Amino acid sequence: MSEPQQGNYDIVILGGGSGGYACALRAAELGMNVALIERDKLGGTCLHKGCIPTKALLHSAEVADSTRESASFGIEATLSGIDMNGVNSYKDSVVARLYKGLTGLVNGRGITYVEGTGTLTAPNTVTVGNEAYVGRAIVLGTGSYPKSLPGLEIGGRIMTSDQALELDWIPNSVIVLGGGVIGVEFASVWRSFGSEVTIIEALPRLVPAEDPASSKALERAFRKRKIKSVTGARLSGAVADENSVTATLEDGTSHTADVMLVAVGRGPSTSGMGFAEQGVTMDRGWVMTDDHLQTSIPGVYAVGDIVPGLQLAHRGFAQGIFVAEHLAGLNPNPIDEAGIPRVTYCEPEVASVGLNQDVAEEKYGKDAIKTYEYNLGGNGKSQILSTTGFIKLVSLVDGPVVGLHMVGSRMGEQIGEAELIYNWEALPEDVASLLHAHPTQNEALGEAHLALAGKPLHAHG
Repeated sequence: MSEPQQGNYDIVILGGGSGGYACALRAAELGMNVALIERDKLGGTCLHKGCIPTKALLHSAEVADSTRESASFGIEATLSGIDMNGVNSYKDSVVARLYKGLTGLVNGRGITYVEGTGTLTAPNTVTVGNEAYVGRAIVLGTGSYPKSLPGLEIGGRIMTSDQALELDWIPNSVIVLGGGVIGVEFASVWRSFGSEVTIIEALPRLVPAEDPASSKALERAFRKRKIKSVTGARLSGAVADENSVTATLEDGTSHTADVMLVAVGRGPSTSGMGFAEQGVTMDRGWVMTDDHLQTSIPGVYAVGDIVPGLQLAHRGFAQGIFVAEHLAGLNPNPIDEAGIPRVTYCEPEVASVGLNQDVAEEKYGKDAIKTYEYNLGGNGKSQILSTTGFIKLVSLVDGPVVGLHMVGSRMGEQIGEAELIYNWEALPEDVASLLHAHPTQNEALGEAHLALAGKPLHAHG
């Protein structure tokens, strides 16, 4: 780490997570003098307690499923068990390698890195202990924490994703409270490891932020995997002892399991950091910004999970880069939230970019929208992988594609082209004219656009 130096900087960044460190790296690249302050570990939630470790667990889960199902591919293999110490060692080694690489990047760019708890003590100053770091601009990127429900205390057999990531044993049964991204990913992992899983979701469907068709497909796939889902159900209370935890719902029914994961969302980590005291406009802990991510105080910006919207690492990256380029006078285009790709990495994966069908119909009118669903049953590589699912396109009549929604094994890998299609406002015929390699799952995107353009190839109906 570089030696911290008290003094004046072009940018002082509070928070070394995805948004903060991306801002620091880009600003340094543009010749700015940068101080980056982090109270825990560089990389933040995503690297240490979120994206990376959870996806490592999901890959171990995929290996377990592949071994368990190997006979269907003509391979004789036996799954003798899951070694959680080995799984955690693999997970931690991935995190460690990326952490080492990230610290090297920060050191290599000449960024002043400060380890410690920072507080906004003036509109242009962050104080760490007795040291004041003054910036021409201040960037707030203090991240988020796992939320709970009122009266539901975390501890013992009732845990958040933070504790779940550190489990060194596999529970026989699990209650997952919350059917959003975090909930269904952990449900998928535990089911692959052999646990009996019940998801309790207050809203009417799993992954409720996704297109309804994607939710239905995931619910079908989870039923096939024997993952139980109770939707439209609210928790009234939970009691844990040394052996189990029992969750009681408002309708009087109850569920008992070895552990309960509380996955009801993440809240902004902004309390006690001086934001409101310095006049930053807040809403229930969130930091409010304009289209250029500037707060109510000129020269003070905010990025990442503390800004209302999608809580995704790549959104934080983009926002951090945007602020750095904005401060450098490069006039970057404001970020379109709908154009940010979204992937849920359970099995099967759920991926999307752009508008859900109901949102598109509300925005443009039902008569202005047309949709098409391409079933992965017609895709050769998906059949080789033994996955089912679909690609759903939402398009304006005689206009561009405004939403892409995909469900199936590894479909998150197709989100790159989907993002380009949405953000470049491609017409169905624009994509239909492009060649997609055969046999790939990427080919399914081309097939869907061929059909939407009125010239289906490997499509029925």
